[in-house]
Amino acid sequence: MSSQFSHNKELPRIRKCLSDSSPTSSTPTTKSLRHERLSRLSLSGSSDVFNDTTTNHAQSYFSRRENRLSARKKAEEETACNDYKKMYEKALATNQRLKSRLDTSRQELAMIQEQLQRAQKGRKGESNMLETEKKESWGLKKKISDMEEQVKVKADLKMENQRLKDENGALIRVITKLSK
Repeated sequence: MSSQFSHNKELPRIRKCLSDSSPTSSTPTTKSLRHERLSRLSLSGSSDVFNDTTTNHAQSYFSRRENRLSARKKAEEETACNDYKKMYEKALATNQRLKSRLDTSRQELAMIQEQLQRAQKGRKGESNMLETEKKESWGLKKKISDMEEQVKVKADLKMENQRLKDENGALIRVITKLSK
């Protein structure tokens, strides 16, 4: 009876130690830590049968825990994939809704601009014509002055071109005399 009592007394302490560890994956470091804990537990036990049972319980506990964690990770990954699909579908729906709003807004803008142009034409009928005529006459005067400048530049270029032709002819004559 006393061995059962000590067995029951030590079991919560062992469970507490086992629950303190949190192996998230079976890496070499995790396995070595688990092995160290199991070896400590086996050294502190009172009998070999108890140690074997404790070791088996601990190993089964760790394997069950790893299985639960891996199942949880798989479920989270699947949920994440579904979440991405849902987020994509929501974004797609939002984009479509915004595009339709944009099209509607563009149509409204075009209608409003047309109304504005009609209203401005009605108000400024005659004054607008005078301003347009003034702008046209100013533009024509500017074109005339530009053309006069171009004629002057053209005349200067013709004179320089003729001078260069004369020099070129003279140089050709000198070269032909020298080459004879």
